[in-house]
Amino acid sequence: MVLGKSIARKTCFLKKEAKTFYALAFGLLAVGVLFHQEAAAAVGVWIASTAFSHCFVVLPIAGYLAWDRRQLLAAYPVQPACWVALAGVPLAGVWFVADRVGVMEGRQLVVVTFVELLFLAVLGWRLWAALSPALLYLFFLVPVGAFLVPDLQIFTTRFITAGLNVLGIPYYADAMTIQIPSGTFFVAEACAGLRFLIASIAFGVLFALLFYRDWRRRGMFIAASAVTPVIANGCRGLGIVVLGYLLGSPEAAAVDHIVYGWLFFSCVLLLMIAAGLPFRQDGALHSVVPAGAPAPSGGSRQAIWGALAVVMPMAAGPALARVLDIGAAAPGFAPADAVFVPGPACVASPGDGRAAMRHFACQGIEVTAAVEIFPPRTKPSILLAARNALNAEASDDTRESEISLAPDAPGRWQVVETPGRPLTATSLWINGHPSAGDLAGRVRQGWNSLVGTDHAPALVSVVVGLSEHDAVQAAPEQLRLTLTLFLKAQHDLESKIVTLSTQQ
Repeated sequence: MVLGKSIARKTCFLKKEAKTFYALAFGLLAVGVLFHQEAAAAVGVWIASTAFSHCFVVLPIAGYLAWDRRQLLAAYPVQPACWVALAGVPLAGVWFVADRVGVMEGRQLVVVTFVELLFLAVLGWRLWAALSPALLYLFFLVPVGAFLVPDLQIFTTRFITAGLNVLGIPYYADAMTIQIPSGTFFVAEACAGLRFLIASIAFGVLFALLFYRDWRRRGMFIAASAVTPVIANGCRGLGIVVLGYLLGSPEAAAVDHIVYGWLFFSCVLLLMIAAGLPFRQDGALHSVVPAGAPAPSGGSRQAIWGALAVVMPMAAGPALARVLDIGAAAPGFAPADAVFVPGPACVASPGDGRAAMRHFACQGIEVTAAVEIFPPRTKPSILLAARNALNAEASDDTRESEISLAPDAPGRWQVVETPGRPLTATSLWINGHPSAGDLAGRVRQGWNSLVGTDHAPALVSVVVGLSEHDAVQAAPEQLRLTLTLFLKAQHDLESKIVTLSTQQ
């Protein structure tokens, strides 16, 4: 009789736990369906950027962190907290703003926050807190941090120059370029150390969660994992420049510097581990496990209602964005013959007046120019995607800069240079004025996507050295000079862009 009651209680408990699992599965499926674009964009960055390749192991690590706390999880009941789904309303608003402004990282951070909210609503506070190390580690799935690259470049450059001063090596520094008697070095984006910084922080958080239980020790180790790689990358850059000075050849010093950088970074991690292990706190997890059997779980219906309560505001943002984007017109190219004129020593190729691109031959170097006009309510993300598509061949050796030629030639031009590839200059126009494509410009166009505007956004592109022979044979200085002379010849470009944008 007693055995039968025990089996009945276990069967009822398993049914409730199964329904909790189904509620979580339903919520996660809704996340995958509603935010598949965010997931695809994240995976694309993981594949394309070595700075975020570690994101592929975040899910397995989170799974292990949950398994490592299995005794603690078994000690707490499932007590759904449906009311926390109210936090999904402002979250949906944040997602919508990020979508209008065109900040994919913001959208992805909101998605992971919705996942946290889902687990909290379905499982309850105590069980979520027990799972929090694994759940919060999921934020490392978001490839965020690229905005730090300029600051990291500046720090690395200043660290190198300070080291050269101490060592007494003569140099001349201009922005990110450092010249020494034996040659020139450029602190490119790939040399900024972002890949080392992001990987180090992810490792530091994992190490702190596994070996420490005290939040002060965890915080100190995580802080060290954020500071150490920045200083170490400065030392690596200084070492390369000093080696180039000693060898008399910058090329010999910089060969395979990325590979050597990872070896150097691995040594830094080993030193951090050696410094952190003496303070480990083993066995502390089991001391916080409550004694006795877990309390009865909350109602299974509450778990289902908790999942539904989170999914409803979760779907509101994408649904509203979809309504606004329905029927959006496709961008079109303006007749290039009516926009661009030949520059000094440039000859225009024959055209029929309707061609989307205009070709010029400037002192033997081919120049191609075009103007793409977008619908007034276009989202900033579409504009930036079109701009980035022109730089699809970017690599670790790519240099990106911004030039402004006003009043000789209007516009703020983003110039992208990749060795062996054409030089590309693009200028984005919003509300009839050139924009850098920064957050302020995104906000303006995001507002335009809601209320409309009299000036359609435009993307002007100029490609120098389009032929393979030009890109390989012409010196970078020659390509830049050709670009500058061509842009300075476009005196009426601003009035033409304004006219084209108001005709849409």
